[in-house]
Amino acid sequence: MFGNTLLLTTVILMGLAFFLMGECQFLIPFRHLLIARYGTTITLYAAFLFINVFAGLYVIGRMLFLKDTGRKLAHLEKQLRTGASLSAELSRRLEE
Repeated sequence: MFGNTLLLTTVILMGLAFFLMGECQFLIPFRHLLIARYGTTITLYAAFLFINVFAGLYVIGRMLFLKDTGRKLAHLEKQLRTGASLSAELSRRLEE
């Protein structure tokens, strides 16, 4: 889950960066001035944007892909305790 979210966040932000590089070509002559004066601010903004996009995608992924996990685990635990329809190995591990 963590790796997929990290990959998706990287792809989204790289796509945004490539789009902005295409749209902001008029700033190329001022590249050195922008990096010298605003480089730290741009880097911090990009880092915070990355963290926020990652957190948002992580929450969305947990809501979509881990829906009803507690109920499913309770059902599995009930089956393990009764030994019904599960392998003997899983029942033995629970008893240990």
